[in-house]
Formats: sequence, structure tokens, C-alpha cells
Amino acid sequence: MTTAVAAPFRFFALQVVRTRRLGPSLVRVTFAGPELRDFRSDGRDQSLSLFLPHPGQSEPVVPLELGDDWWRGWRELPENVRAVMRSYTLRELRTDARGHTTEVDVDFVLHGIGPDTPLQAGPASRWAARASAGDRVLLLGPAVADNRAIRFRPPEDTDLVLLWADETALPATAAILESLPAGTRARVWLEVPHSGDVQDLATGADAEVTWFVRERNEDDAAQDSPLALDSLRTDRLPSAGRPYAWIAGESGRVKQLRRVLVNERGIDRRRVTFVGYWRRGMTEEQLREQG
Repeated sequence: MTTAVAAPFRFFALQVVRTRRLGPSLVRVTFAGPELRDFRSDGRDQSLSLFLPHPGQSEPVVPLELGDDWWRGWRELPENVRAVMRSYTLRELRTDARGHTTEVDVDFVLHGIGPDTPLQAGPASRWAARASAGDRVLLLGPAVADNRAIRFRPPEDTDLVLLWADETALPATAAILESLPAGTRARVWLEVPHSGDVQDLATGADAEVTWFVRERNEDDAAQDSPLALDSLRTDRLPSAGRPYAWIAGESGRVKQLRRVLVNERGIDRRRVTFVGYWRRGMTEEQLREQG
């Protein structure tokens, strides 16, 4: 398989080397391949695009021979032929003694796969649930460490970091916490579907982490609002004059929380980064058509 370049991003042909179940809703897939030596990232909430094969295909179908015009060619392929494209965040990368990337980890949320869920799993969740060593994928990722697909960028004068995430943004949150300098004050609210999804998160920051577990039907209308909503409204925050907030997950909940932070907690909207990773009732293809 050949690669195409879209600097500072490029395609990397990779294979699964191992998988590890992290909880009822999450599985970690580790990828490797010779081309990874040119992968560069400063981490945090680094966004990636993964191209996955359909069942019965040995590798994802992307017309890389078209060079920079690959997107048009990919869109023109039949849906049951062209690779499944999904957006994820980098959980972790490992390098060798020369600084070349050797492995990358991506954590997949198993939407609709697992106990007591009425949801129908999408193609990426189905792929991740059965992924095994040797499976081939394409990754569109950075060849430049500091790139525009990293959204977590607190101003230099930040004296308090506020984070909210659901399970889809949990990998990014974990990477962000690992990146914070020792002693950084942080307040973190995390929401997951099951108690088994709660993780021990490593950080040198002075971080207070609160977990919210839904353990309910995800189609429940009550879930239109984040479980952390009241907490964000009422919790006493450390006295700080220059907070920075990063909130990511289901887009409707993210918008609610942004309004609370800006309109009720008085945080400068320019110091709030908000990212809708998904939208209830819509596939990524539908979101892409809208955007």
C-alpha cells in the first residue's frame, strides 16, 4: 500500500498489534507499522482520522493513487466499498531511542456493544470489538508535532484548568491530564455509561476528578442533559482569576455546558474550547454532510 501526503498530515498504513478491553464501553487498539517513524504529535487531544475496512475486505479502500484528490475519489466510491472513515483522538504514542514513533494507541467506544444497551452498534464499534493482530487500517495523522488538530491550548496565564468529557472524549482527557505540568490546578468532570468504565487517571496536576455513571438507558430523555450540569453550576471552584475550560463529547451536552460556563460562571468565552465529538441520533456521515 502506498501513501499520500497532505502536509502537515499524511496517511500511514498500519496494522493492529494488540487489543485490550478497558471496561464495558471501551477497548484499546494498538497500531504499528514502518511508516509510523514519520508520525509526530504533541499529544493532548490530538485528532486523527481512521479508515477501516468493511467485513470481508482485507484492507480499507481509499484511492491514494489520486494523491491530493483522494477525498473526491473516496466519496465517489460505493458506500459498501469505500473505507469507513471515523474521527478519533490519539491516546498515546511510543517512540524508540531515536525518537521515531513505533506504536500508537486509540481507544474505541463500543457504542451499542455491551451489557444492557438498546443502541445499534456502528461500523467502527463493530470493527473494534472484533479487531485482532494483523488487521489493516489507514490512519490520516500528523507529520508535524504541533498541528491544528490539537485543540487543547490554554493561554499562558491560565491558573485553573476545567475539563468535562463523556466516554468519547475520555481518551483525550486522560492524555491532557498526563500532559499538565506538576502542580497545575484542575477540576475535572467525567461521564461514562457504566461503573466499570471508571479509570485511574495518571497526572502530576493538582486535579480533583469527579465521575458520573449513567447506568441507564442511553435513550432516556433525561440523558439530554449532562449529569454534571448541576455540579458545574454550583460547585465551589478554586479561587482563580484566569480559568481555561475544555469540554468535549456529545454536541448537545457540550453546548449546554458552554452556556453554563460562560453565562452563569462568568468565564470569558475566548477561554472556553468546546468540541462536539458526536451528535445523538446522527452518524458521522450525516454530520459530515451538514458540515
